[in-house]
This record gives sequence, C-alpha cells and structure tokens, in this order.
Amino acid sequence: MNSQPKPPAQTLTSSAPTQRPRVDSGALLQGSSAVEIEHAGQRYLLRVTRENKLILTK
Repeated sequence: MNSQPKPPAQTLTSSAPTQRPRVDSGALLQGSSAVEIEHAGQRYLLRVTRENKLILTK
C-alpha cells in the first residue's frame, strides 16, 4: 500500500484571538426578565436587574 506523508501538525500561537460563540441576551430572554438555564443537572437563573445588568444565580 502507498501511504502519503501527513502534513505537519499546525500549532496554535498565543497571538491568535479566541473565537467564542456569541448569543444576544434578547434571544435568550425572549422578552422576559428572567430565564432558567440547566447545566450539568443544575438549574440556574439568569435575570435582568433594574439597572439592566445580568445576574446568574444558582
């Protein structure tokens, strides 16, 4: 069998910016002032304060 050589492995450089998914808070809240989020079997509450800030509590 003919095996082709593998290309060299690419390395990540520390100067490359990290790409993270971004979700608009309006898409999560859907007009509500709070939404429950389930993560690893735990339930969290994400809510908007009177000052229009977000608070995540367990």
